[in-house]
Amino acid sequence: MYVDAILQSKGVVVHTLPEAGRLADAVETLNRHNIGAVVITGVGDSVVGILSERDIVRHLGDDPAGALDLPIAAVMSKRVATCTRDTTVAEVMERMTNLRVRHMPVVEDGELMGIISIGDVVKRKIEETELEAAALREYIAS
Repeated sequence: MYVDAILQSKGVVVHTLPEAGRLADAVETLNRHNIGAVVITGVGDSVVGILSERDIVRHLGDDPAGALDLPIAAVMSKRVATCTRDTTVAEVMERMTNLRVRHMPVVEDGELMGIISIGDVVKRKIEETELEAAALREYIAS
């Protein structure tokens, strides 16, 4: 099973913000779209970072009064783990677990193709396991 299968079922909409924006803009975007992370883009819409709820909470803990005025670039995670559409779901799950990330942009040839979350990955693995179990039950019954 590949990342492409997840994107085909969930879609390829990715919410992005420019790195020059403010943290308040990111909070508003996360709330409006009910998402846990936003991809941060630079020149030519290249992926330069990712900003998650976790990143925001950590900065709010450091400076509650001034955090929302911070530039996104000061708060975002600059080391972005990405995958491609032909990355296996098992590989993505392993990388997300090892890197302790919950969101992974799908990037090919420098172009943002989508984003997947750990929830998307777990859902796909459950579906895959259920299909395998059904196939085994059918095989045993025949």
